[in-house]
Amino acid sequence: MARVTPLPLIIDCDPGVDDAIALLLAFACPDTFDLVAVTTVTGNVAATQTARNACIVRQQAGREDVPVYAGAEAPLSRPPVAATHFHGESGLGDLRLFDPDAGPSPGFAPDVIVEAVLARPPKSVRLAATGPLTNLALALRKAPEIAARLGPVVIMGGARSEGGNITASAEYNIHADPHAASEVFAAGLDLTLIGLDATHQVRATPERVVALGNIPTASARMAAALLDFAYRTQLDLVGWDNPPLHDPCTIAFLLAPDLFQTRRVNLQVETSSPLTLGHTAVEFRVGPDRPANARWATRADGAGVFALLQDRLARR
Repeated sequence: MARVTPLPLIIDCDPGVDDAIALLLAFACPDTFDLVAVTTVTGNVAATQTARNACIVRQQAGREDVPVYAGAEAPLSRPPVAATHFHGESGLGDLRLFDPDAGPSPGFAPDVIVEAVLARPPKSVRLAATGPLTNLALALRKAPEIAARLGPVVIMGGARSEGGNITASAEYNIHADPHAASEVFAAGLDLTLIGLDATHQVRATPERVVALGNIPTASARMAAALLDFAYRTQLDLVGWDNPPLHDPCTIAFLLAPDLFQTRRVNLQVETSSPLTLGHTAVEFRVGPDRPANARWATRADGAGVFALLQDRLARR
């Protein structure tokens, strides 16, 4: 049986409860992913915290071989928008944190993205983005030629039929840096967006959280603790149970795209309206006047995503 070569992957993130679970899932798949870098950005918490959190998750998963690089400390054109009300002051819920044995590697995340893409064959490097898109926008500004060389880019972001989760019409990751999102969507990349329309179909029910917690690995126990925090927090803040599992859907899509349904769309972002800043205009009626520039996830198999998460986190 031929050996499958792991796929080069960059994860750009702002850990973050669900970012941390996305990292745990990716870290548990060394047979599938060659993790070129984890790059972090200001988002759910400040840049220094997101980088530290990525290093904590990396150590918990036993993947100190994967380099972490800190990135942008602020959005392109607006003040940072923290989400500590949902992710906790540290960004990792109420976990008892520790000082990781190793911190971020020297280097600025956007530069690392450029160097990694240019150093490898065209279209070979994939990128999963689970936070504001500031780092990727800065990388494209520095080296526009990477747009033609970067492979598939899977983004957790945006909302259409489900409405927003930070404002009435905007999803948090896009709202936190709408100008960066607008530049990324216009760059000609091979984009797939997994927004709230799909992630709201992937719910962390108590039964699924308990099943994760019963898996005897450090990664599974960490994921279960984070989901338990998310369950309690969402119930307190908005009165909903069964919180959606957002960011890990990007990694699940790369592992098992058949768990999702997508449609080709024309995608644009509102960048000027104070009321609808960060709103994603998702147009299914594509054509010469509205060319498709992304794929938009419309459906997700929630049971399948959680089965995948349980299977992979049971391995380490």
